Amino acid sequence: MSSHKLKQTFKSKPAIAVLSLVLVAAGFGVTFALLPREQSDVSQKTTNQQKDQPAPNQTVQGLQLDTTKSYGNKYANGVLPVGDGKHSSTSASKGTIYACSQYEQNIAREIGGAGSRGPWFSDDGQSYDINKKTRVSGKVAWAPQFSQTVNTSGRTITTNGLPSHTTGIFPIAASDPAYLYDRNPNKIQTQSLTLNLPLSPKYGDPQCMGGEAGIMLTGAVLFNGFDAGGRDAGAWEVQDSCGGHPQVQGEYHYHTLSSCISDTSVSTIIGYALDGFPITGPKVGDNNILTTDDLDECHGIFSNLTVNGKSTMTYHYVMTQDFPYSVSCFRAKPNQISDALHSRPQPGMQP
Repeated sequence: MSSHKLKQTFKSKPAIAVLSLVLVAAGFGVTFALLPREQSDVSQKTTNQQKDQPAPNQTVQGLQLDTTKSYGNKYANGVLPVGDGKHSSTSASKGTIYACSQYEQNIAREIGGAGSRGPWFSDDGQSYDINKKTRVSGKVAWAPQFSQTVNTSGRTITTNGLPSHTTGIFPIAASDPAYLYDRNPNKIQTQSLTLNLPLSPKYGDPQCMGGEAGIMLTGAVLFNGFDAGGRDAGAWEVQDSCGGHPQVQGEYHYHTLSSCISDTSVSTIIGYALDGFPITGPKVGDNNILTTDDLDECHGIFSNLTVNGKSTMTYHYVMTQDFPYSVSCFRAKPNQISDALHSRPQPGMQP
């Protein structure tokens, strides 16, 4: 079979105008106030699509999506459970992050993330209301550079780490209401990131993870659901209106499903995990939203996705509203993201 390539790129100029909305995230029943949408010159180029070579169909060895089932909309009111401390280095289990032993040891003694619990927490600290959560102010436009190249040897993703949407202003200013709860001192900086992935990752037993989970097609890195101290990052840390913020080396990243990803369908690929399996949103249909309860112990499921232009039955991870939010263990051997500019300690292992 002849070799081929699929390359997708985008570059954005600074935003000319920003539309600030108050909307209900599609099918979620969760209101995000002042949701910024970047009006930028974003182009996507795809070449040689006529002979895309998808990964072979995966044999369904685990949980499979039932498209005829009504999974409901469990968190329509925006009140979510807090996942503090839900990690293990001995085994994978639903709703818990299967942490590699070194990573677990580090998050057990690290401190970081938010400085205090915000008023969006319940009195007992067991839940939080996403609709009441403070967001970092600002609408800063960036010039993202992202490419995805596919050929017979694998998939290569490169990004400068800058997202294809606006962000808040970081470091968080003392005048920002978010500063009362989270004094993130880091500045968003350009990265030089490369991730090499197999086209046909081999589904297998759960494998433990560090702090990184994958790369999203917005160009931003995805971390797992914890802050540096092993607390629920979605509950504690104050992110911007797109659900992101920078770490110590200026790498902008998400812990949760970004409200600036417009298509959150379970059939749409929005990123790739470090093991090569796709990442999708949770929406099966209107008021039909997958949660952690509906997924396996690694936060994934089998279903039909369009991979490289062809419908394929494959395993994939699902980003949900509730903890652990995304990948909680890997189903295939993970690769590392390489960075030409920085050394990259795993989140939870950094000062």
